[in-house]
Amino acid sequence: MAQKTMDSFFSAAGRSKKRKLEDENLSEQVGDDESSKQLTRAEVNRAVALMLSKTRKVRELVMEVRAKGDQPKLKELLAEPDWLESLEKQFSREYFLSLERFVQSEWRANAKIFPEAWNIFRALNACPPSKVKVVILGQDPYHNVGQAMGLSFSVPNGVQVPMSLRNIYKELHADCGLRMPSHGNLEKWAAQGVLLLNSVLTVRAHAAGSHSKRGWEAFTEEVIRTVSSHHENVVFLLWGRWAQDRGRLIKNANKHCILKCPHPSGLSAHRGFFGCKHFSKANAYLEEKGKSAIEWQV
Repeated sequence: MAQKTMDSFFSAAGRSKKRKLEDENLSEQVGDDESSKQLTRAEVNRAVALMLSKTRKVRELVMEVRAKGDQPKLKELLAEPDWLESLEKQFSREYFLSLERFVQSEWRANAKIFPEAWNIFRALNACPPSKVKVVILGQDPYHNVGQAMGLSFSVPNGVQVPMSLRNIYKELHADCGLRMPSHGNLEKWAAQGVLLLNSVLTVRAHAAGSHSKRGWEAFTEEVIRTVSSHHENVVFLLWGRWAQDRGRLIKNANKHCILKCPHPSGLSAHRGFFGCKHFSKANAYLEEKGKSAIEWQV
């Protein structure tokens, strides 16, 4: 029995070391590839794999903390070092501490909160500030079971594509000639530098807006300020009145590309979202500035 236990220990340690080396290799490969003008499919897939490895690490941390009968601190869920450094001052501010107490109290009360803890900062973990090329703003995470995955507008494979995302796909087809996907997973966008950022990063199940005005808005507004003030030539896609109001947070607006149109929801897509050509315009701008275009096909 003792020998079996020791074998299991060394086997697990070996797998952990192997996984760490694989993640480091992925990081190096993605870093090298992004100097090119156009990402290939293989390069995008490597970037997705790196993103998923970060999610896995955060999930392991959450499970470890909860196994001890506690709940993780929100800062612990942010795995991307550059975002940790850029947003460091936010973590000690009263609004953020209050937000953390609220979210932890929801977890302790066994309330069903979306997305899962390890996906709360998925958009940021997928896309370091220096790699952001496009920002797409959303509001709340999806609040039905199985939908929210930490990326605005995106849902996991196997989940019905929401109406707004179906309309986004329709515009992509009309604008860029892309085929209509059968799924709603936008991980490939995130891996290429598309920051799919919701204003509020958690929600209680079946209760839209239940975590609004708790502090998330102040935090994500700082994310927008950070991207726009420290970097140049970012495309901001502002869909709908709510997102366009957040446009006031964009610093150095003359150094970025800001595109506006109605929201892609079923209620407003026909008022100007269809025909906006934001995806081809975004790529034209990025290429003009010497950046690789986004492969929008998912």
